Amino acid sequence: MPQFFLNKRLIILLVSLIFLVALIGFSLKERDDLTWPEQFVKDSTGFVQSIFYRPAHFVAGFFDNVGYLKDTYEENKLLRARLEEYALLETKVQKLEQENEEFREVIGELDSLSDYEPKPATVIGRNPDQWVEQITVNKGKQNGVEKDMAVITSGGLIGKIKQANAFTSTVQLLSSLDPKNRISAYIQGEEDIFGLIEGYDEEKGALLLKRIPHQAEVKEGETVLSSGLGGVFPEGLMIGEVTEVVADEYGLTQMAYVKPAADFYDINQVMIVKRTLISGDEPVQSEEEASEDEEGGSE
Repeated sequence: MPQFFLNKRLIILLVSLIFLVALIGFSLKERDDLTWPEQFVKDSTGFVQSIFYRPAHFVAGFFDNVGYLKDTYEENKLLRARLEEYALLETKVQKLEQENEEFREVIGELDSLSDYEPKPATVIGRNPDQWVEQITVNKGKQNGVEKDMAVITSGGLIGKIKQANAFTSTVQLLSSLDPKNRISAYIQGEEDIFGLIEGYDEEKGALLLKRIPHQAEVKEGETVLSSGLGGVFPEGLMIGEVTEVVADEYGLTQMAYVKPAADFYDINQVMIVKRTLISGDEPVQSEEEASEDEEGGSE
């Protein structure tokens, strides 16, 4: 019995091999049409493949898209960093161009001041509590800066050196409320009219030009310049223009409100003007000393 089953299995195996070889040979033969078993197998295989192909393609496409998004994110991140660098560089370039333009304008104002040496400086400090009083610049005694030197911008005179340290200096602005802050000045006209810049009117935003002779005819719009009588400030530096003229409290002299030519609020670049010694190499008086001498002489 076991021998019979063994022979039977062998016969079935041989028949199956013969049938498989016959199918293979039949399928390899060139034919225009497929048999229905072949069509069934191909259609079934194609259907199964289509079922698995679409999800697999979707999943593969999803991961490809994720990879593309990641690459795009990294590229955008790099581009944003580059744009920030370009924006920073552009800001620096604009700042340098503005500083150079301001220096060129200031130097242009000094073309006629052959007896004076301009020293460019940058504002490095300004206390909000003393905004109209003083500023700090990055030049000091090591750069030849001394007390009472005039400080100007492209607009005109803004103040004088109040204190010179080794590497920095404090500039007292013309808008300072210090009563000792006095500058010799004159009103330019057919006949020059002299006076002293003493004080600042915050409400009107105007400098006070005092000690104008009561008989002098001062007109609105006339230009006010530094007189240089103190021997420290250059003569002819622009201060501003007259906006109003009133009599003083005693009626003996007049006072003019002067609109500053320079912008005291926004100050970035300045020029410190060093005046050379007069003949004989004798030191000159400060503006305060000169104004005090004028006061004593009038008395």
